[in-house]
Amino acid sequence: MSAVGADAPLVRLTGVGKNYGNVIALRDVDLQVDAGQVTCVLGDNGAGKSTLIKIIAGLHRHDSGTYEVEGREVVFDSPRQALDLGIATVYQDLAMVPLMPVWRNFFLGSEKRRGFGRLDVEYMRRTTRAELARMGIDLRDVDQPVGTLSGGERQCVAIARAVHFGAKVLVLDEPTAALGVKQAGVVLRYIVRAREQGLGVVFITHNPHHAYPIGDRFLILNRGRSIGYHTKDEITRDQLISLMAGGAELEELTHELQAAARGLAGETEDALSS
Repeated sequence: MSAVGADAPLVRLTGVGKNYGNVIALRDVDLQVDAGQVTCVLGDNGAGKSTLIKIIAGLHRHDSGTYEVEGREVVFDSPRQALDLGIATVYQDLAMVPLMPVWRNFFLGSEKRRGFGRLDVEYMRRTTRAELARMGIDLRDVDQPVGTLSGGERQCVAIARAVHFGAKVLVLDEPTAALGVKQAGVVLRYIVRAREQGLGVVFITHNPHHAYPIGDRFLILNRGRSIGYHTKDEITRDQLISLMAGGAELEELTHELQAAARGLAGETEDALSS
């Protein structure tokens, strides 16, 4: 029987599966998210990462296995139910309005009001500035349109917003996918900050070079199945890359390329000698 409350993981999936008609999207997947840890979910396109996100976020129900939040089994009918239990998901599109100021986006859908239904603009500006600073985000002007921020800064605003509104588990959908090296580094630092504040983080990515430095657990998916689930002390970065790349398939491809290169070198040598 699972522990309930403080001793239980924030989120635990056991043998979770999901079918779409005859298509098996996920099968027998285990995942655990603890407070103050980053669980990385890695896989190529079509591996099942998006389906896993939708199950955790409450967008889709799982068809088999169990989903527990702090030791209690749950079946979500909507993302709102997941959010009410502290599970916040930040998708790639960030659900932001580019022309609105940073503070309006920070409180979008949860605006603070005072007498006669008027927006408490000063409170929202002040709170946005303070929450961003708490996450280590130095933003001089919260009145600037969020669309003027870099991709990394927008990701960080979305993370700070989720933390402010009570997230215990932060699910990040490929937050570094469309970013350059510098901006990806900025986002990874803020993920570490979220972990240091005691949140459990699920970091979805296809990049093991981003996952390994900040991850505590690693789930590798391939065609809807788990091909590896390891803690950091059980796997090296090279082993993670090998699993992610297909291991034996990558080695076979390497041999084919080397053979092709030797064949091309031989043809070139024959041509020069004739």
